[in-house]
Amino acid sequence: MAGVFMRIGDWVSERAPGLGPMYRKHMTEYYAPKNFNLWYYFGSLALLVLVNQIVTGIFLTMNYNDSAAGAFASVEYIMRDVQWGWLIRYMHSTGASLFFVVVFLHMFRGLLYGSYQKPRELVWLLGMLIFLVLMAEAFMGYVLPWGNMSFWGAKVIISLFGTIPVIGGSLDEWIMGDYLPADATLNRFFALHVIALPIVLLLLVVLHLAALHEVGSNNPDGVDIKHGPKGNRWDALKPADGIPFHPYYTVKDLAGVGFFLLIAAFIIFFAPTFGGWFLEHDNFIPANNLVTPAQIKPVWYFTPFYAIVRMIPSMFGTAVWGVLAMFGAIAVLFLLPWLDGGKVRSFRYRGTGFKVALILFVLSFFGLAMIGTDLTDEIFPKVFGEHIDITLWDNVFGRVMTAIYFGYFVFLWAYTHLGWEKTKPVPERVTTHD
Repeated sequence: MAGVFMRIGDWVSERAPGLGPMYRKHMTEYYAPKNFNLWYYFGSLALLVLVNQIVTGIFLTMNYNDSAAGAFASVEYIMRDVQWGWLIRYMHSTGASLFFVVVFLHMFRGLLYGSYQKPRELVWLLGMLIFLVLMAEAFMGYVLPWGNMSFWGAKVIISLFGTIPVIGGSLDEWIMGDYLPADATLNRFFALHVIALPIVLLLLVVLHLAALHEVGSNNPDGVDIKHGPKGNRWDALKPADGIPFHPYYTVKDLAGVGFFLLIAAFIIFFAPTFGGWFLEHDNFIPANNLVTPAQIKPVWYFTPFYAIVRMIPSMFGTAVWGVLAMFGAIAVLFLLPWLDGGKVRSFRYRGTGFKVALILFVLSFFGLAMIGTDLTDEIFPKVFGEHIDITLWDNVFGRVMTAIYFGYFVFLWAYTHLGWEKTKPVPERVTTHD
């Protein structure tokens, strides 16, 4: 068999001589730091979920009807009559939520170890573009089942664009293609969700990986890996502090993939709706523009940003400031490479102020998610008593969380650019080097 594979490899190399060098550059001769830890599983897991979404999405489109009259019924047909259709649908819906779980953790690792700092600014920017496209892809996919929450969620989210002065009303109608979400909305969302955005997403992922492999991976110490047996950058080509990505990290990632698939399988087979978090109960009811759900809210992964809209009060008769704050909460992440002027990358060696600020930033993100999912309506009465004014407490808590979220970026700029940060000594080489 070894001889057969060698002959096949020679045959391919003779006809496509560029494939071999490309494979070696990105796999066997791409040296990654040898001190990767648990946080470095999530990049490969995000790629795994992307493949799952594409494959299951292809099968779902074979039986989906992108019309207001037939969309909900076609999803029910997939669930009840298509052989293994229920499994494909649940793999896709669970995959959407798990996609955001691994992407959020992947982004947090970037914040933790300063992976957005020089020379990896382009890697970070491409990653943020992936996040932005992923949010659009998820929103449009959420509308397609045409359940009641899909309809009203689309109505509320699209109507946010209507707050833009002068052009808001026209923009609102242009996005929906009608005065309410209807056939035109489903047609264009289906086309974008199935064709346009996946192509953009795949292109950005390829560019993201290519940019990463040009500058090399960061590591928990935040120091560049050294070359040669003595750590001299110039005395050898092979890094002494790095190991080939393949087979070492491809095999290591298989362990993470196995554990991840066990969790995903448990959710799919035993709790596919995840208590209404992954699939809302109102989405098992056909869309009805005359019946409003008791609570209109987006899927959990949009809730921190949706909460910001609710927390910014309307001024001058318009809610555009809340919408701008929501988009600003995403846009400011693009600016991190220039807001952070720290001399070291890793959380391990940053100053105490940075560590406290990052912890508060993460807590504010969870706090905004609680506001967006209305969890505070259940928690606050239990903690402070049934007599409290829940709306008042929600507004106070939510605005504090919003202030902390945006305050993190202001503090980060001042803390690092004005010389307030006192860092720890950074090791010359990765700490696991022998």
